Amino acid sequence: MYKVKVLVKRRPSILDPQGKAVEKGAFHLGLTNIKDTRIGKYIEFMVDTGDKAAAEKEVNDYCYKLLANPIMEDYEFTLEPADSEGGN
Repeated sequence: MYKVKVLVKRRPSILDPQGKAVEKGAFHLGLTNIKDTRIGKYIEFMVDTGDKAAAEKEVNDYCYKLLANPIMEDYEFTLEPADSEGGN
């Protein structure tokens, strides 16, 4: 079993209105040095297989087909054996 950590981010060429709104809020709070804020998604889940290659393929399919919008977003993920965290 593998623990998976996925980071989904908008592509740099795509406008990030949520990032701009947060940045504007920071400015109103007096945080005037904050620039180029981008908002993404962080997702964790488990993959129940002992085969790393099979886990990578399934996670890639999951990310591409469901977690990320491949037209606007990029994603990256890491796999960690679940037993490295005591099997949890």
